[in-house]
Amino acid sequence: MTEQNQTKAKAGAMIVPVTPFEQNCTILWCEATRKAIVIDPGGDVPNIQAAIAQANVTVEKIWLTHGHIDHVGGAAELRDALKVPIEGPHVADKFLLDNVVASGARFGITGVRDFAPDRWLEEGDRVEIGELAFDIFHCPGHSPGSVVFFNKEMRFAHVGDVLFNGSVGRTDLPGGSHETLIRSIKDKLLPLGDDIGFICGHGAGSSFGQERMTNPFLTGEA
Repeated sequence: MTEQNQTKAKAGAMIVPVTPFEQNCTILWCEATRKAIVIDPGGDVPNIQAAIAQANVTVEKIWLTHGHIDHVGGAAELRDALKVPIEGPHVADKFLLDNVVASGARFGITGVRDFAPDRWLEEGDRVEIGELAFDIFHCPGHSPGSVVFFNKEMRFAHVGDVLFNGSVGRTDLPGGSHETLIRSIKDKLLPLGDDIGFICGHGAGSSFGQERMTNPFLTGEA
């Protein structure tokens, strides 16, 4: 993402794997302004802060793709440390953010807090960092309130746990629905274009075109 054409707004990104779930906490910034956001600070906040310092950027916001513990466990702590607002996810995940402590206890994760974001995000909303703007797509299925951040100019998306390289988000958790998830992907994401690259919540990223052609959950082979 750092090698954009001169006609496009330039961005940089750094992925920090956090929690025992190896969740891709993503630091994303505008190269022109060095203003940054942290997407899904699931835990290991000192590691995230060290990465921010290494990137030499100024974090102005925290964005959340959805409310599962491995994506939000460190959000309240990082918000307090950086004194920045939290944006997202969709309000349909409020029940998850109201129960972060209980969820953490089930996985042996301590030191987390229940919280509410400063702004819930809805379909059609737009969020910005520096000179970069992202459109919001509400993509339920993995969780009821999952959202995807899409930058049309860079042909880039952050999809959280909606879609993976070769797989899709699990749907056996409270509020999950496999049928709803596949519909979200096919109706909202794939029509944006095969050329769109994405970062996901776990593992390596991919492109919508690659997944449309080879992902067994989208080709009907799974």
